[in-house]
Amino acid sequence: MSTLDGTRMTVTFSTGPTGIGTSAARAHRPPTEHAEQPVRPIPGLYWHPVKEPEPLLYQELDRRIKAWAIEEIDLFPPEWEEQFDSFGTGRYICLTYPEAAGLEHLEAAARLLVAENAVDDCYCEDHGGSPHGLGARLLMAHSALERPYAVAPYEQQWQEKLDSEPPCRAYRSAMQTFDRLAADQVRDREIHDLARLHLGYLAEAAWSIDGVVPPLPEYLTVRQYNSFRPCLTIVDAVAGYAFPADLHDHPKMQQVIALASLATTLVNDLYSYTKELRSTLPHVNLPTVIQHHEQLSAEESYYKAIEIHNDVMHRFEAESAACAAELPGPLTERFLHQIATWLDGNHWWHATNTDRYTLPGFLPAE
Repeated sequence: MSTLDGTRMTVTFSTGPTGIGTSAARAHRPPTEHAEQPVRPIPGLYWHPVKEPEPLLYQELDRRIKAWAIEEIDLFPPEWEEQFDSFGTGRYICLTYPEAAGLEHLEAAARLLVAENAVDDCYCEDHGGSPHGLGARLLMAHSALERPYAVAPYEQQWQEKLDSEPPCRAYRSAMQTFDRLAADQVRDREIHDLARLHLGYLAEAAWSIDGVVPPLPEYLTVRQYNSFRPCLTIVDAVAGYAFPADLHDHPKMQQVIALASLATTLVNDLYSYTKELRSTLPHVNLPTVIQHHEQLSAEESYYKAIEIHNDVMHRFEAESAACAAELPGPLTERFLHQIATWLDGNHWWHATNTDRYTLPGFLPAE
């Protein structure tokens, strides 16, 4: 299959693991000749500072989430433990949900994040994943969130299959934990947003199978779906309240959430750029898609990607203000504030995670 401009590419997959939660986007890019710099806030990127969380808090959260992953659901083998630790789940969750109602609420969010990463890595990416057969694997994973009903013995057979799959066990356990803290409407919202995530995975798998670099509008659409939206959409539940469905589902609010989802994922594209260039697994991200279709240099493409991210962020903030004016009230203001806070924490985690990220050498030195 060809792209809209008629170009074709070949995609292969690596079997080398890089760790739970280390996967990003998905196809081909040219090698870089630039050196790498230590990670820090990307020069020219639009962002807001955040307060660092209390180390004792995120260390306790790390202890709990690791005990859950290893002892309760047997999520990964011992050789992946160091990679799991280096992700920094506890700090990530504390940065993005600073107004959490308590440690149990933070742990529920952390379990969902770990489960999402496990599905991505094990079914789509480095730990045995492949674009081939992905639909069936994601169907199985999604059924761990929404129980399938059939006649005996078929339902029992399905449940046994779920029990045998570590990512499915993670999804099921994480959602059960979340259920105890969240209203039914928020649970259904989260399942819907995880379906959006799975749709993005499937689109990227199709690019890989067809051997194409997607055109920019298609790529940006997928990055709105394959995004951090399942984490964003539960900020109210983690804070201990339920944002009313009529407000959450309003078109203006949905626009704000969609823009936030895209912005957070473009942050990941920019900070993952050099890591993906080093990888034996081919990837696409916003700079490489720009470079492919607009025939720019690597440096020019990266700077244009920064501009696109900044435009999305500015639009997010403008639409947030318009949404607050159209849906006035303290709950709207609180929810919008927490969405913005999540974006800021997500950026800071990327900008300070020295175990995972570096920056391209063509950026100005610190």
